[in-house]
Amino acid sequence: MPSGFIPDGPWSWAATFLLATVSATVFLLLRCQRVGRPFGRTSRWTALAVIALTGVASTVVTVVVSTIVSATLQELIGLIVPCGIWLGHVRGAEDGKRGIAREVSTVWLSSLLKRLHQEMALDRERWCEARVDPSWDVHRLSMAAGHYHERIHRLLPPEERRQERVQARLQAIERRLDVAALIEDGASRSKIVGALNGSRDTKKVRYERYLGDMGRLHGVLRNDAEQELRRLLDVAYRRRIRALPLYRHPARDGQPMGTHP
Repeated sequence: MPSGFIPDGPWSWAATFLLATVSATVFLLLRCQRVGRPFGRTSRWTALAVIALTGVASTVVTVVVSTIVSATLQELIGLIVPCGIWLGHVRGAEDGKRGIAREVSTVWLSSLLKRLHQEMALDRERWCEARVDPSWDVHRLSMAAGHYHERIHRLLPPEERRQERVQARLQAIERRLDVAALIEDGASRSKIVGALNGSRDTKKVRYERYLGDMGRLHGVLRNDAEQELRRLLDVAYRRRIRALPLYRHPARDGQPMGTHP
């Protein structure tokens, strides 16, 4: 038996595989931090495949080098090889480009990692969409935005709120919905133009283009506000505020409380 803590033969390979899978799990969680859930409903199987492939690769490398390195180094391989998952992410984040180091460190599982990120994005999108009801009118959409913003603002540290522009996102939603509400109330064209020009969020050529069709402008403003709300919810998901309760409009005039699955 070598001087290390892992025995020879098949048991050594099994122990290396176990170490590698544990290490790969840790590095995968680090890579996906503030991006999404690697073990979400859609992404979990791809995440497990990444971990398993990393464990197999580490074990194969161990077997190949077992005759030329010490037992201690063999034991470390199971921990070192999986760091390529994290190394590629860090190198790419530092320079904002897909450098050679990033490509080489993850080339052997790049397709799986790409698929994992796509599936995490799908899980994140579904989570956000489940918290926005397309049937909400302008008033309810505004109330929902305030509901979600209040909880996100309370749970995020000040620095993260600033980085994610949480307050600015709420203001962008409200300014668009304010103009949409004016259109619903039948306000004059001059008043609507004044409201559009009163905020940088609405003072855009894109909206001015629809001044000849107020119904179309209303729809565009509402749609943009809804998309901004989804971006606000995306912040909550990435920052691990995933127990965010669904907004339910208070019952009124004997009508049942609005719900969304």
